[in-house]
Amino acid sequence: MGKYILNQETQKFELHFDKAEYMALSESQKKEIKSNFLWSRTAGAWVSRSIHHHYRAVQIAEKLGLENGGKEGQRLSYAEELERKQERAEARAERFETYSENAEKRGKVMTSALDPYRGDIAFFTQPIIAGHSGSQAFARQRERLYARVHKGFEEYRKSEYFADRAATARATADASQLKKPIYLHNRIKEQNALIKKLEGYIADYENTLYKIEQGEAVKNYKGEILTTERIEKAIENCIEKMEYEIDKLAFFQNCMDEIGGNKFGRENIKVGYVVKIARWGRCLILTAGPVNVTYKILDGGASGGILTDPYAAIVEILEANEIKKETSKVENPYQVGDILCNYGVGGNKYIRRAYQVIKTTDTGVKLQRIKVENNEPIPGQFIEDKAVQRKITKSKWNDFVGVYDGDWQLHKYTA
Repeated sequence: MGKYILNQETQKFELHFDKAEYMALSESQKKEIKSNFLWSRTAGAWVSRSIHHHYRAVQIAEKLGLENGGKEGQRLSYAEELERKQERAEARAERFETYSENAEKRGKVMTSALDPYRGDIAFFTQPIIAGHSGSQAFARQRERLYARVHKGFEEYRKSEYFADRAATARATADASQLKKPIYLHNRIKEQNALIKKLEGYIADYENTLYKIEQGEAVKNYKGEILTTERIEKAIENCIEKMEYEIDKLAFFQNCMDEIGGNKFGRENIKVGYVVKIARWGRCLILTAGPVNVTYKILDGGASGGILTDPYAAIVEILEANEIKKETSKVENPYQVGDILCNYGVGGNKYIRRAYQVIKTTDTGVKLQRIKVENNEPIPGQFIEDKAVQRKITKSKWNDFVGVYDGDWQLHKYTA
């Protein structure tokens, strides 16, 4: 039997065996191959549909009895991958544009079949006499013309469809996203999170490897005992993935540097400024934090909406009128012994959690959770040993002044 390999260049698994071996397979095996692989003339092999998660592809290869041929080729950098993707998108755009033009031409030819009869009301309204050969022949001719025109309209619809596909492919090919700060900011953020996750995986694998080396029998979720070779292989795969993701991060960072980096930040964006946000147009800055800004949309159907985005979403400053924030002191509305409730959705009909104030300061309170019975809090019956500190804050959405339980406001209990 043949073998299966991981093509490092495409990051896809390939099944290599000759035609005689394939023809000898059962129909169910062939169906399984076709549902998870595509035949590639270029590779001369069945290539996996999956790109990142190959568990099913490997499982099928092992069921077929194929030998593990390991890895072949060299993995491309992200820049090289993107270049190939753009080349394919450019070719795809040209192909779809040709399809669109051809479909439009076919549609024009087919719909022109009725041109000689425009204005001839009798042609369209002529009644058909049953049993009259001439009348029925005319009816068949008219139906053929109608069918041809309907096909012409279908071709016009195909033309529009292919034109849309071509536009999408063009957008991919010109890589316009790589010139948008908000897009690059989000990709950089994603890459940093992914690299951190892979670092965590490697640390967990190394911890498992240490346990195995110390003689401990470590099992996976199936109850199988893990071996040193298996864990070392997993670490190797994670390191390879991390090297690729670091390369991808560097690519996005270079793109960000090429467009001048983030032009806006806490230093030049102040509360009260009117700015242009990439998606929403004119917006008023409400808060300017170290990483993100909160703003109110001023125009359009979403006018009045309040959103938060990174500084990279700002395109330009339209009005630089800073509003100096008044440093008015927020008074603590609570006293020791007050019962604060998290009512959840639906007002004060249902108490989700209840807390008792056990200590107050000028800026906050110390709370301890108490028992709730029959939808009534019971003062003094603490169900958690640890008290929590909460800061008094004023909501930026309404007039609420108080403390929060996660994202939920805590309100004083009234019997």
